[in-house]
Amino acid sequence: MGIWQAFRMAVKCIFSNKVRSFLTMLGVIIGVAAVITAVAFAQGSTKQITDNISQLGTELIQVTVVGRNSNRDLTWESIIEFADENSDVILAAAPQVTSSMTVKVGTESLSTTVRGTTYDYTLISNQGVSEGRYILDIDSDLRQKVAVIGSRIKNKLFPGEDALGKTIRMGNQLYKVVGVLEELEDGEESTEDDQVIVPLVTAQRLVRNSSIRNYVFLATSADVVDEAKKRITEFLTGIYGDENMFRVMNSAQMLETLNSVTQTMMIVLGGIAAISLLVGGIGIMNIMLVSVTERTKEIGIYKAIGAKRRNILAQFLIEALLVTGIGGIIGLAVGCVAIWGIGKAGLVPPVYSPAWMFLSFSISLVVGVIFGIFPANKAAKLNPIIALRHE
Repeated sequence: MGIWQAFRMAVKCIFSNKVRSFLTMLGVIIGVAAVITAVAFAQGSTKQITDNISQLGTELIQVTVVGRNSNRDLTWESIIEFADENSDVILAAAPQVTSSMTVKVGTESLSTTVRGTTYDYTLISNQGVSEGRYILDIDSDLRQKVAVIGSRIKNKLFPGEDALGKTIRMGNQLYKVVGVLEELEDGEESTEDDQVIVPLVTAQRLVRNSSIRNYVFLATSADVVDEAKKRITEFLTGIYGDENMFRVMNSAQMLETLNSVTQTMMIVLGGIAAISLLVGGIGIMNIMLVSVTERTKEIGIYKAIGAKRRNILAQFLIEALLVTGIGGIIGLAVGCVAIWGIGKAGLVPPVYSPAWMFLSFSISLVVGVIFGIFPANKAAKLNPIIALRHE
């Protein structure tokens, strides 16, 4: 019995027991689909964050103050003075107070990010306004309750209307819309288009926290980023006396850290999803052991007419490979549809990874071989006389 004949018999056996074959494949289908969907979600999330960071340019320097009460000796006024003294390497600086809040207009509401900052943030974020004006430093000085909203907020809460001069409610306070930000990412959720910018002091009162733990600096050029970081580090070390009290990172470092975290996350998610492939493999082995028992007499007839041990072994291994191969292909299709659905829902950008698709499909075939060997070997070892007597 040649390989082609064994293949034809394996196909015939699979299609003669369609329900059982599908249930056998199900574990592989779910496993492959879960692997590529989980990895795509991780890669899509990374792409979204990476694009946001990249838009700010390589001149961006992020400062985060850590530790309890660690910002007690650092004031925004001292940051302004430092930036002015080092204007040869620092073009602009802005504080950031951010919080997730619900914005309401009448009966409509929307969860978004509220960012408290100063006018210089428009230079750093490279996102101006398409309507109205940006927040001004005088707005913070006078504690004005004004807001600049992203395009997503405008489209959701003021569809087809002019948002300027209208009011939005955040917490228990009303804010007058004085500007609408330029649209950078098609008004998508969790992007720069999905935020409300208010004056710094107003944000501190809104979130009931006067602490400022995040500052953003913009270097005059990419060539002086390292020098700017060095001076910022020396400035903060002079205040705290301990470099562990703060972190100074530029865009390149943030992207590098993000990529490292993403790689770890993909491995973990892929590993968790791959467990279902293992479960599917165990299911294949169990079903094929049942198949061997059911086909004992058939195996005896094959051996009686001259089939050798390797022929029986090959037939059952081919059957296992076919089951996992077909299951893997269906799993890839299901996974691609799931990735498309994630992108369509606007959760994260859809990312299709051929490398992970190939890897997950290859693993499904390996699972078929590993878990098909035992039942195939059991079938090959059957004594033809005993097998022919089996009822």
